[in-house]
Amino acid sequence: MPVPLEHEAPLSPRRRDVLAYLGASAAGLALAPAALAQTPQAAISARMGTNQPFDPANVTDIARQLARKPFVPPPNDLPDFFANLTYDQYVAIKSLRPVIWGTEGRGVAMEPLHRGFVFNNAVDLYLVEDGVVRRIGYDPAAFDYGRPNPPNNIGDIGFSGFKLISTESDKPPFDFAIVQGATFFRAIARGQTFGATARALTLKPAEAKGEEFPVFRAFWLERPAVGSNGITVHGVLDSESTTGSVRMTFRPGDMTIIDVETTLFPRANLEHVGLGGIGSTYFYGPNDRRNADDIRPAVYESSGLQMLNGKGEWLWRPLHNPETLQISAFVDTAPRGFGLLQRERSYEAFQDDDRRLERRPSLWIEPLGDWAQGSVQLLEIPTDAEINQNILTYWRPKAPMAAGSEVSFAYRQYWCWAPPERPPLATVTATRVGRGSGGRRRRFAVDFSGDMFGDALPTDMKPVLTVGPGNIQNVKLWPYPDRKTVRVAFELDPGNENACEMRLILEAGGKPISETWLYRWTP
Repeated sequence: MPVPLEHEAPLSPRRRDVLAYLGASAAGLALAPAALAQTPQAAISARMGTNQPFDPANVTDIARQLARKPFVPPPNDLPDFFANLTYDQYVAIKSLRPVIWGTEGRGVAMEPLHRGFVFNNAVDLYLVEDGVVRRIGYDPAAFDYGRPNPPNNIGDIGFSGFKLISTESDKPPFDFAIVQGATFFRAIARGQTFGATARALTLKPAEAKGEEFPVFRAFWLERPAVGSNGITVHGVLDSESTTGSVRMTFRPGDMTIIDVETTLFPRANLEHVGLGGIGSTYFYGPNDRRNADDIRPAVYESSGLQMLNGKGEWLWRPLHNPETLQISAFVDTAPRGFGLLQRERSYEAFQDDDRRLERRPSLWIEPLGDWAQGSVQLLEIPTDAEINQNILTYWRPKAPMAAGSEVSFAYRQYWCWAPPERPPLATVTATRVGRGSGGRRRRFAVDFSGDMFGDALPTDMKPVLTVGPGNIQNVKLWPYPDRKTVRVAFELDPGNENACEMRLILEAGGKPISETWLYRWTP
């Protein structure tokens, strides 16, 4: 049904901005009943499209109904002009319309994102205002394409996702979240630059048959209440193996918080599922200079994987750009949190004037409810280019998800400078690796920092360091009270081994006074 613009009262600034986007909806909705049953997008529109009442339960029911039908791949319908855009041509596309809700004092505004470049799949965007759904239609006149100009009569090609903008009245606006591509989304805290990427769902990563990438089919964005400074978004995801509904509540600020609630409806038995997935980049740094022919001392968006396991132990695993694919599994029950953190906040560590890597967000995942048994998985993928996100971490449940079942889970994301919950212990502030005294030996220096190291050190403080396989030699402890730091230096002799797992913790009085440092050495 077309949006009935001819029956509207005189437009307020808000209504005018919103309807400028909605006006092109009619072409995508005038489908015959037979066509509605042929595509997931049409079925979604028929169930909860323009001028229909919104009910969050219907989003979940749409996913449930889609799971009962065979998977239909997204159509390859993007015009060649947009599909063949270079990155520079794509980012040159600018919206000519005001952002939706931008002048209403609601604290959050939204802008649809164009399709093109690698963002080929279309996702339907719906606004929910006063309990009623309205589809946002694509209008070529709403964009400045730069050069070259697109052909005429493009039609309604839809959008690739959306951007969220913080518009708090007493603070400068900033783009704080981008939801675009597969089931990927990114966010930042105020003052940061975009880095790590979250995944609403991860399926079969690093498997021989290839990873399966679910896609978002549609989103419903609820108009924020005035002054709420937050927004709730509902989505339907779909893939060959499963469908699902997602509810995300975004709250931007000095720490941007996103609550994620997901219900999955597997079409097939799911043996390898990733929850709370995070992708990031580690190219090289002080512990790995294999690709270091560069004027910058380090290039990485995240420095390590932090975990707080179900037993209350804080674990820190520095990241690595290995020669071969490395997969690590940290077995746990009822994890309390995990995430990829950027602990290095000094400009001097990177000397990167363009990318400002010290401003990249840390992303901490806090499970809500009991996640039972499983493991935090870490994939470190070899890369020779800093543009690749070669790091992936997620929670992998031990129990498979059966076809025909319904599985729900929830978690909270903190996009931040530092997570709200931190170790009440000394933390690892540096890991350095270099050539050892001979042969295949490698020299390590691990720095632990904490206020307790600024005064007299515990007389019985000692490093507890284990390795398997391999041997540890020449362990030394170097205190630096002026920097509130203790350095543990040692050599690893791997012998003929090609992988050595190390574990290091500082103890005093038989109790830990530092988080646990974990490291996998590979040639």
